[in-house]
Amino acid sequence: MSVALMSTSAPTTRQDKLRVMVVDDSVVIRGMIARWIAAEPDMEVTASLRTGLDAVNQLERVNPDVAVLDIEMPELDGISALPKLLAKKRDLIIIMASTLTRRNAEISFKALSLGASDYIPKPESTREAAAAETFRHDLIQKIRHLGAKIRRTPHAHASPPLAPHHAQPRESSARTPIAPATPAVAPAALTRRPFGTMTPRVLLIGSSTGGPQALMALVAEIGPVIDRFPVLITQHMPPTFTTILAEHLARSSRRPALEAVDGEIVKAGRIYLAPGGRHMRVVRHGAEAAIALDDGPPVNFCKPAVDPLFTSAIDVWQGGIMSVILTGMGSDGMRGGKDIVAAGGSVVAQDEATSVVWGMPGAAANAGICAAILPLNQIAPKLVRLFSGDRS
Repeated sequence: MSVALMSTSAPTTRQDKLRVMVVDDSVVIRGMIARWIAAEPDMEVTASLRTGLDAVNQLERVNPDVAVLDIEMPELDGISALPKLLAKKRDLIIIMASTLTRRNAEISFKALSLGASDYIPKPESTREAAAAETFRHDLIQKIRHLGAKIRRTPHAHASPPLAPHHAQPRESSARTPIAPATPAVAPAALTRRPFGTMTPRVLLIGSSTGGPQALMALVAEIGPVIDRFPVLITQHMPPTFTTILAEHLARSSRRPALEAVDGEIVKAGRIYLAPGGRHMRVVRHGAEAAIALDDGPPVNFCKPAVDPLFTSAIDVWQGGIMSVILTGMGSDGMRGGKDIVAAGGSVVAQDEATSVVWGMPGAAANAGICAAILPLNQIAPKLVRLFSGDRS
């Protein structure tokens, strides 16, 4: 069954429509994306261009809110066009699009470090209906949610670039029905609950859109936690990309960080990343914890998903779980977070102002399960204190 792509929002006036520029040297891909965007009531195609040079030259004339930018193009490729486009329009949302290869994944990570807001892998063949439908859904969702962010903050870039050594990116198979972005909620309206009474024994992190950037910043500052406790991360991301993300996490944290392997024992001092396309769970192995990779169906329309990790960890660590939900679309992690809190553990969410998309952390915050809702730069210091036994 195909996923409905029509927004449930009220009819949008032409002036309110998100303006999208499509840049791809393939006339087939260009035309296909343009048709999808034109079919959405809250979007319009302002330009359909063949090269990065065309995009740079015509940017001021077409004035898009969002650009879908291919990586491999003649005259000026996507990674070369990216800084030129942002130099002309700093708040432009740029979504990099590429086929799923190691080289293109590395370029997509570099693009994020240079200021791209997100990325999306293109299917190998658009003739395969399921692959094309997933690509369509993911792309429209990213355009809508990232575009909504920039509309709410017109003078701030949605995803500021990291320092050059923090390179990073896609949400894997996120086939959630598209809806308007989560509305802003005044911090005073959100309920906080006390932190769990147990000193945490494991750190679990879930993230999605904007997550790679946030993860780079976070792991660089929690060395004292990693040294003494295991850290397990689920980031919505396809295969190949997770391999590269693990390498960057290792570089940023200066600790071992690898894609998790089925059956391996979980140990302190290491970062375990759910591999693209597989759920990561934790199971008891005698007196120890072990990784259990799951090739089952998507959960919350994602694979890997955060909820399976969160929920499975309760059998191993009970109330000794500290979980963090970072930026991302959807609500993955909220149900697992509820289970963690019910077992005596704690949930920390990234705040709206520093999130690229306040979907996942916003869902947890609005569910009233968070002990803290913090800007990204305050999460690491808080974790270091909590893992040292300070619950203030």
